[in-house]
Amino acid sequence: MMMQLEFLLRLVIAGICGVMIGYERKSRMKEAGVRTHFVVAVGASLMMVVSKYGFADILGTEGVGLDPSRIAAQVVSGVSFLGAGMIFLQRQTVKGLTTAAGVWTTAGIGLSLGAGMYTLGVGVTILILIGQKMLHRQFRWLSFPKSEQLILRIENEPDLISRIQHTLRDKQIVILNFHAEKLDKNMLEIELSMNVKLPNAYEPDDLLPLIQEIPGVNAVEMQ
Repeated sequence: MMMQLEFLLRLVIAGICGVMIGYERKSRMKEAGVRTHFVVAVGASLMMVVSKYGFADILGTEGVGLDPSRIAAQVVSGVSFLGAGMIFLQRQTVKGLTTAAGVWTTAGIGLSLGAGMYTLGVGVTILILIGQKMLHRQFRWLSFPKSEQLILRIENEPDLISRIQHTLRDKQIVILNFHAEKLDKNMLEIELSMNVKLPNAYEPDDLLPLIQEIPGVNAVEMQ
């Protein structure tokens, strides 16, 4: 009975670690949030416990040979398919890679806690949370180039796209790529999709008022 309670404790700790990682993802409006990470962590922990201890009643039986690592190996490959479903292509931009990697790592945390490696599982949870915060441009000394995707609805006017390009270049904003598509048969509006790289001193929130001031721009959306 005490051993079963310890197993349950492992699942609870795995769930808490999954909730912490999921909360960080959900706070950034990502695809997989608290519930997804919680279920993955608890499920992986449960499968690890079953992998290690679920066959104890037949161990030592003549003709029976077991490999405790087989279930854990299947969890790693199975969660990979789950993560692949979170990766999608949106307007020539790949989305969901970090979330998919986080779900895959959460499964590993669940496996480690299911195996009774409490320090390792909790330590990796803290490491993931700190890494997500630091690498998401929360610290000024990490001067990563910032890129944003913009969706513009503009009037079909001569040289309007050129004016938008010149406005961005004047602010040292580099246009990485763009795609223009006519929205209706009358060709009154054009949808312009572009990826831009911002200078280190420029914030993404400064983009919207800059573009909205250009005559002929009817709507701006930042992905």
